[in-house]
Amino acid sequence: MKLYIVGIGPGEATQMTQRAQAALERSELIVGYTAYVDLVRPLFPGKSFLTTSMRGEVERCRLAVEQALTGRTVSLVCSGDAGVYGMASPALEAAEAYPQLDIEVVPGVTAACSGAALLGAPLSHDFAVISLSDLLTPWPLIEKRLACAAEADFVLCLYNPSSKKRADYLRRACEIVRRFRQAETPAGVVREIGRAGESHALMTLEELQEYRADMFTTVFIGNSQTKILNGRLVTPRGYRT
Repeated sequence: MKLYIVGIGPGEATQMTQRAQAALERSELIVGYTAYVDLVRPLFPGKSFLTTSMRGEVERCRLAVEQALTGRTVSLVCSGDAGVYGMASPALEAAEAYPQLDIEVVPGVTAACSGAALLGAPLSHDFAVISLSDLLTPWPLIEKRLACAAEADFVLCLYNPSSKKRADYLRRACEIVRRFRQAETPAGVVREIGRAGESHALMTLEELQEYRADMFTTVFIGNSQTKILNGRLVTPRGYRT
């Protein structure tokens, strides 16, 4: 009885870790959100697949656990890293009553890292990753976290910055950050990381406030030391040069 909880990174084969590839290769069954399973399906022909729709996270985890308990080797996949806004936590909760189940969490490349690499080196000093989705976290708590992190001069990486129901959340987040940072603070956005249509752009915090983001966008806001060097977003480590 084996369950792998696998972060597949952005989804492109070259950005998936060898450990993740090995876990999927060893698995008889791959379980996940339809869009993520479709990313790996062509890479592992002959495997069995089970999928659930968006917001089916709890069902997905229970399904993976149940299948593993039958004696099959199962991989539960998610994009990015399994432990960063991924499936590791709910899957471990779903398996709480089954200590006999062998579970292995397989890390992947999260959007904070892959997106930062496209922009340059914005996360080279202390940073905070905050999701703007209020589906599971109340907005007042998100506001508090944004304000505290901005006041502490963390570089900010924002996940889930906007959606059809949350069209103004990025603007509201920028308004909070601007209480503590200058309008010209360097910022950047990355879309569709590691997938068709991948793009990235640099801008100021003031410009970011009017940017139309979506759920495929990852946002980076520099701290007081962040700058743009030769077209790249860079937060210095502080070494003397």
